[in-house]
Amino acid sequence: MSEILEVLMIISFGASWPFNVVKSYKARTAKGKSLWFLCLIIFGYIAGILSKFLNTTYMADISEKWYVLFFYFLNLTMVTADLIIYFRNKQLDRRNGK
Repeated sequence: MSEILEVLMIISFGASWPFNVVKSYKARTAKGKSLWFLCLIIFGYIAGILSKFLNTTYMADISEKWYVLFFYFLNLTMVTADLIIYFRNKQLDRRNGK
């Protein structure tokens, strides 16, 4: 049951990332984005993933509980995509003199 609640938490946190990535891409500006915020979120997801890999009880049942790690990696991918778009948008801002 705790894994299901954890997945619900991660899904709740991650539900907004696809929309945020699309918004960042379309905006073509880094204004209003925080590099430190994105890095902190990435750090948190990496810490969560590492905690799963270091948890021997979880790893013993990984074949039944793989979905928890899946959502961690999915969210990490989304935030990393947003980080990449941030740097693209920062470069566009420089080119456009913003």
